[in-house]
This record gives sequence, structure tokens and C-alpha cells, in this order.
Amino acid sequence: MWRLGPGWRVCSSAVLGGGLGPRAWILNAQVPGGYPRLDPALHLSEIAAAEALSGPGAGLMTAADVTAHTVADDGGATATVTSGLGVRGWAAVPAEGTEEPPLPGTVNIVVTLPVPLSDAALVNAVATATEAKVQALLDAGLDCSGTPTDSVCVAAPDPEERPGEPFAGPRSLWGARLARAVHSAVLEGALRQS
Repeated sequence: MWRLGPGWRVCSSAVLGGGLGPRAWILNAQVPGGYPRLDPALHLSEIAAAEALSGPGAGLMTAADVTAHTVADDGGATATVTSGLGVRGWAAVPAEGTEEPPLPGTVNIVVTLPVPLSDAALVNAVATATEAKVQALLDAGLDCSGTPTDSVCVAAPDPEERPGEPFAGPRSLWGARLARAVHSAVLEGALRQS
């Protein structure tokens, strides 16, 4: 759980509070394998209320053991990762998708940065984190790009009246730091499961 407080923006693919906007907290909730509920956003809202989290937030879910998370920091870019790699595969597969919901596996990535980012840079940061995740999985010897239910959250201070950092690609200062932090945390988690 991250209690960010006021003045933070998050760009994420989270089940609850996904998208781009102000967020006061981020929650990564552990759920059982074969998660039976069909209302994950409501469930996450209930968990947040039980933890006394108020205001807008982002909620992720995973069947992975959240106490076994990995953390890496590179120059102030901090990545926290939960890795459930039991159900993994490639993002683009030759066969058509299935009507059934994917089984949980989940590599959840939460990144916090100490500098404000523009809207475009926040979106770019999510892409950079995803690229670093795939690189780490391959470096761990896994034949996959992730799992069907992976999520990413990138949190940065609100730029307020300033424009914020314009870039977060892997060759920008903060994108490179983010990429190295995510790569390190995902690689550590993946190697624990190999």
C-alpha cells in the first residue's frame, strides 16, 4: 500500500482508478488463485475503505504473494513488483483470444518518481516500465512477455503550474532510471520463481 497523499498523479492500467489523474493512494491486493468475484473494482473499494484510504486511488490485484515483493531504486526512481509467473505467455499470440477470463498470474509494477511528469511523459513511463519488464523476463530465461493480467502504475508529483518533465522514454534521464529500477525488481522476482 502506498499512501501518497495529495499532490500526486498516477497513470495506470489498474482495475480501480486506472487511467491518468490525481491519486492519493495505490493498493496492491492479494486475492486467491481462481478469484471468484466478478466485481473487482467494488472489492478493491471495500479493501481501501477497510484500510481507511480516502480520496481517489488506484487498486491492483494479484494472486502472487504480496509479502514476497521486490523493490529496486535507481537515482530516486523506485519500482515495487509482485511476480506471479505461473500463467505466462506472449502478448501477441497466433490464435484468437478466448471468451473466458484469463487465469490470474500477474506481474504488478508500481513505480514512484520524485519529479513531476507531463501527461505524455506519464504515458511514456508506463510503456518504458513494460519494456523493462519484458527485458527482465527474457534475461531471467523465461519465454514470455508477461501474464494476461499484468498491471502498471506510475506515480509522480503533480506538476501544478510547471510543465513537468517532457519525456520518460528509456533514453531520458527519468525514463532510464525507471527502466533500470523496474528491470532489477522484475528480474529478482522472476529469478526467485525460476
